[in-house]
Amino acid sequence: MPETGSWTVGRYLAARLKQIGINDYFVVPGDYNLVLLDEFLSDERLRMISCCNELNAGYAADGYARATGGPAAIVVTYSVGGLSALNAVAGAYAESLPLIAISGGPNTNSTAEYELLHHTLGRVDYDYQREIFARVTATAVSIQHPSEAPRQIDNALQIALTERRPVYLEVACNIASAAVSAPNPIVFSERPPSDPRALDAAVEHATRLLNGAIKPVLVAGARLRAAGATAAFAKLAGASGYAVAAMPDAKGLFSEQDPAYTGIYWGAVGSPGCGEIVESSDLCVFAGGMFTDYTTVGHSILVTPSKMIQARTDDVLICGETYSQVRMADFLEALSSRISRNDASLKAFARVREEPAPSPQPEPDAALTTRALFDRIQSILVSESTVIAETGDSWFNGVDLYLPEGARFEVQMQYGSIGWSVGATLGCCVGAPVRRIIALIGDGSFQLTAQEISTMIRYGVRPIIFLMNNRGYTIEVEIHDGPYNNIKNWNYAALVGAFNADDGNGWSARADTTAELDAAIETALAHDGPSLIEVTIDRDDCSKHLLTWGGHVARNNGRPPRSKG
Repeated sequence: MPETGSWTVGRYLAARLKQIGINDYFVVPGDYNLVLLDEFLSDERLRMISCCNELNAGYAADGYARATGGPAAIVVTYSVGGLSALNAVAGAYAESLPLIAISGGPNTNSTAEYELLHHTLGRVDYDYQREIFARVTATAVSIQHPSEAPRQIDNALQIALTERRPVYLEVACNIASAAVSAPNPIVFSERPPSDPRALDAAVEHATRLLNGAIKPVLVAGARLRAAGATAAFAKLAGASGYAVAAMPDAKGLFSEQDPAYTGIYWGAVGSPGCGEIVESSDLCVFAGGMFTDYTTVGHSILVTPSKMIQARTDDVLICGETYSQVRMADFLEALSSRISRNDASLKAFARVREEPAPSPQPEPDAALTTRALFDRIQSILVSESTVIAETGDSWFNGVDLYLPEGARFEVQMQYGSIGWSVGATLGCCVGAPVRRIIALIGDGSFQLTAQEISTMIRYGVRPIIFLMNNRGYTIEVEIHDGPYNNIKNWNYAALVGAFNADDGNGWSARADTTAELDAAIETALAHDGPSLIEVTIDRDDCSKHLLTWGGHVARNNGRPPRSKG
């Protein structure tokens, strides 16, 4: 750490990143951020992870934030770098992840001297990147005066932690090494507590309704994590005795080993029996639910607001009545000590529950099927596993996996940017090195971001990537097919050898049959480095749930415009 009097803007920012829990940051260098990177490298408590491009660096930061439960950081250059990272930052915003997006910026003298600069739009306008990032971040700040830098940095980081959203910090290239104050003591706080009167009123109202309900249920939603409310939700589940379901983007946020767990509530494509219990309930508590066309199967679910209690991040909506400034965790925690135990919905689920039929065992030389693949993935899951499911058929097969206690599951269902999973796999591996990351990626998605496999090799992380090769965009096929859903086939397994060059430790194999898949999995589990298994799947072999879901989403997308008047 620098001695007193030797602090710079860059070192100050690095120290604050460490203070809020960041140990690794993801980087693509460019001339506007090189001095800033020098300053970061002087803080040996942080590790720089060099990525192949800015989009992948942003996806990696997304995965890192998911793995650690805290903030993540990227450092890119101005304009050509920042705008390349924009999509990943937007995804982090949609998914409520505190990503610190840091960009180098033009020299502060350039505006005054009316200079045209490289990497820009070719006009004297240097604020456009900050203005663009302001649309996908909680705050966007340009640092051009050393004396203001500490305040601007501290405020931005506080906003990221409080709102659980990305923030943007642009550091002028001639400011990064400028002297500033030391990072004096500060406590970065999480969300402020609830308004006590609003909280009491919300809890009283919810308690009265729930204790009068016949078959109430609990449903976990994706915003549970951002609200820091997973423990409070589990406490409420234990106290209530209600049947508990999870929305698809909340899979893994409630233990699937808990006796109250009924499965994934996803309308017509959810777990057998689960949707019937949720939709026949006279009162549902949704904690952190996101009701999009994807999570509601084209807005076809049958739960109405009149029989819903929605615990949201900062407020509670009870059958149409809103209680503001009520934090989700506070509400769930208080509710757990006030409600009466009622297991009627859980008993109802026991009556309709369907035990999964055992899968037929294919012959060793049989061509691979999706069912055979996911049966084997199920068999290797342990408490230290994290499953990452890319947008596509992996969603539907992935949510059917049964997670052991402690295992995790990650999807980007709100934003749904294909290619996300490759960078996110890298970030999860860096952020949680003791876990074994199992990534489920389709060939179409993989082609967008494939080069980050080389970064996994470079830093010695050890995911197992199952790359499903069915020669196209399967999810798009089931929503609306056309020639644009076909892709050029690659020899995916051979790519790892190219990325290894002469010093890498990546391993890969192609599996066309059940026996080849079994052998590949055995080798991958023992390999101390990244493993990629290319699995050949028939183009029309997909989850039946994808077929149903695709039809509903296509219908929702295809609604004709309403006439005016």
